Amino acid sequence: MGAGIAQLAIEAGLDTIGLEADRGQAEAGRDRIAHFLTRKVEKGQLDPEARDAALARLCLVSDVAELGGCELVIEAVFEELGAKRAVFASLERACGSGTVLATNTSALSVGAIAEGLDDPGRVVGMHFFNPAPLMPLVEIVRAERTRDDVVETAYALAARLGRRPVRCADTPGFVVNRVLIPLLNDCVRVLDEAGVGPEDLDTALTLGAGWPLGPCALLDLVGLDVHVHASETLHAALGEERMAPPARLVELVQAGKLGRKSGEGFYSYD
Repeated sequence: MGAGIAQLAIEAGLDTIGLEADRGQAEAGRDRIAHFLTRKVEKGQLDPEARDAALARLCLVSDVAELGGCELVIEAVFEELGAKRAVFASLERACGSGTVLATNTSALSVGAIAEGLDDPGRVVGMHFFNPAPLMPLVEIVRAERTRDDVVETAYALAARLGRRPVRCADTPGFVVNRVLIPLLNDCVRVLDEAGVGPEDLDTALTLGAGWPLGPCALLDLVGLDVHVHASETLHAALGEERMAPPARLVELVQAGKLGRKSGEGFYSYD
């Protein structure tokens, strides 16, 4: 996700710093961005010179102090509250008072992430969808103490990145996941209850309901572990049974079948 957001930023002409503690992972992220930009060149969607100029705008660092001069920082670490709070505490120390601090969380409370900071008013949610360079939506999430100017700065950046931002309040699941997570859970339960296979279920939803991608294929794309974690988070926050991940999903995750990224989920991938 971090690499995808960085790709959007450099393509939009913004000087961009990528912070990654592990240099190998940082270089892998740069290689991934270069790969996707090269594919755009091959498809005639981007000039080679524009690709090279975009990549030149990306700087990789491993010290948070290097972010001190940034106007806006977007955090994209794992969906674990303690980890995100630790990142934001370090960002608040490193960045100037005028820097907007955004989180890409998909399920955690923006206000809870900002809790304990000296200035929680400069924290906002910018929930990009995966893969960020292809998915046009960004949810701009206002926590209770987020300032108006911070919301508008995040909204303007999302628009500059070529996304379609929508404003929403800091409620569990925000907009899309509040609707989508229980719906996908219902779809997985139907696999067993209706005795249907993943391919037939996906066909039924794409042809019968107009979905662009079937639920099983979508879960494989998102990552079954990511969905289960978000589902558990929403279930804990809301107590609604439909929010709880079905046993079949949990078993797949425990077996290491996470979807496309692991090579197998509901489907197998080369």
